[in-house]
Amino acid sequence: MTERAIRIAGCRSCGSGELEGFLNLGQMPLSDGLRDEADLGHADARFPLEVAFCGSCGLVQILHTVPPEVLFADDYPYFSSFTDAIVSHAKLNVDARLTERRLDAHDLVIEIASNDGYLLQHYRARGVRVLGVDPARGPVLAARARGVPTRHAFFTHSLALDLAEAGDRASVIHANNVLAHVSDTNGFVAGIAALLRPDGVAVIEVPYVRDLIDHNEFDTIYHEHLCYFSVTALVPLFERHGLSLNRVERVPIHGGSLRLFVEPREAVERSVEALLEQERELGMDRLQYYAGFSRRVEALRTELKDLLAALLREGKRIAGYGAAAKGAILLNHAGVGTETLAWVADKNVHKQGRYMPGVHVPIVPPARILEDTPDYLLILPWNFRDEIMQQQREFAARGGRFIVPVPKPEVV
Repeated sequence: MTERAIRIAGCRSCGSGELEGFLNLGQMPLSDGLRDEADLGHADARFPLEVAFCGSCGLVQILHTVPPEVLFADDYPYFSSFTDAIVSHAKLNVDARLTERRLDAHDLVIEIASNDGYLLQHYRARGVRVLGVDPARGPVLAARARGVPTRHAFFTHSLALDLAEAGDRASVIHANNVLAHVSDTNGFVAGIAALLRPDGVAVIEVPYVRDLIDHNEFDTIYHEHLCYFSVTALVPLFERHGLSLNRVERVPIHGGSLRLFVEPREAVERSVEALLEQERELGMDRLQYYAGFSRRVEALRTELKDLLAALLREGKRIAGYGAAAKGAILLNHAGVGTETLAWVADKNVHKQGRYMPGVHVPIVPPARILEDTPDYLLILPWNFRDEIMQQQREFAARGGRFIVPVPKPEVV
């Protein structure tokens, strides 16, 4: 792979040059860049992963951009429907919007980065017209197979204008965990503005940078995630494109996220004002709030390595669960590979038989857990720890233990 990451010249939102770095994870492989056996003789492509704070608008962001066609290639292995908690979270979101907006067959709901149709399927089942947009071929084909019409494309301002001109303006636009993924942040938001009906709403979910910092969630930082949002940074971003952030909800998914309700009309609710006040009080609009994060990340890294090394000295066998993107960052930053983990189990059949990027730990089906009976399972997607521990209750009944690495390594 010869592609290079491009260092940004200014803030991804406001364009300011006031970017202050506060965490440098060094050269990291792509977190979803799973390897095949034939690739193992070749070095993984690695790109800089450095995080900065914009002193002008408050946006936290990484300083380098990997080309999107590299990040979201046709073999992109992430399928939302393999995680029960994500599907359940999506259905609750849909049910609330159906009740709140009184949608019917005359409405159109569009999801940007619709993946395998995990969310839009719930609207379709209720007779609402839907359209997905996603750049990854595998998830698009899976969505179409379940009857969800899906455009195989990156969402851009140009695509939004084409859809609007064809009459496909939306009553509701969903955009879950995608705003952080796009290099043209302003073009993406302009596209939402062009595609919304005057009475429409965009329901957008983004990981909350407050939870990331407070809970040591450094492994949520990877090349696909270009931005890490606060309400302070989001308000001016939407205003720049004639949109108003009118309501915000904190939701626990992905270690702590914001659900944003963005509309062409201004009707700002107390929920937005309250979070803006809290962020000012916490100092999230200033660099100092982020300054100690790097030291805490290194402390976690050291503690995890020491814990795993102690278990190995005791003769314990350790395996991993969940070949998640965050797991790739955790393992690579901590230097944990095949000398420590026997394998990583994952439900996603598209990941099985492949290898974790950088460290090349093999990925196997979950059936391997009871076949091999390791002493410990390191839960890499710690944000779904409860779901995973419930799924693996037989492993626990046989005496197996779990290691949860974030926010602080612990054995449960």
